[in-house]
Amino acid sequence: MKLIDRRLRPTELLLRCSISVLALLSLILIVTDTQVKTIFTIEKRAKYTDMKALVFLVAATGIASVYSLLQSVRCLVGTMKGSVLFSKPLAWAIFSGDQAMAYLNVAAIAAAAESGLIAREGEEELQWMKVCDMYGKYCNQMAIGVVIAVFASIAMVFVSCISAFSLFRLYGSNKHRQTSPW
Repeated sequence: MKLIDRRLRPTELLLRCSISVLALLSLILIVTDTQVKTIFTIEKRAKYTDMKALVFLVAATGIASVYSLLQSVRCLVGTMKGSVLFSKPLAWAIFSGDQAMAYLNVAAIAAAAESGLIAREGEEELQWMKVCDMYGKYCNQMAIGVVIAVFASIAMVFVSCISAFSLFRLYGSNKHRQTSPW
């Protein structure tokens, strides 16, 4: 088990650092995304706050970035000390936090992707026009930010699997249990 733990620690640390960087990069791309369009002497600026789904995504990726950074520090300290996680309450807290971050970000990405699709394609039945025809640069940068958030979310799923493994291995082995032929 210690061999598995020694191999999982650097992987977990790398994934958590990747989540922090990717989530922060996604946040920066979306927050700095802006484009000004002049229509009949009226200037209209497109920014992320115009789409509430993007505000949700920015908040979710910001929370995930900070959470992953804090967990990266915990992993680094644990790796340097050589300690193994043996506390069930701490393991449950880490597992629950990882699950919450993964689900929060998947929900935010789904909302942002749907809003982006409506901005790109429009919705004829509701007479919503294709916004990306007018704000092409804005839509492209927003799409890149959402795709990077997807990669961060995929890493969160892998981290959740590692934390689940770390948690459930604390519940003992099969060597003390009676085995049944069924």
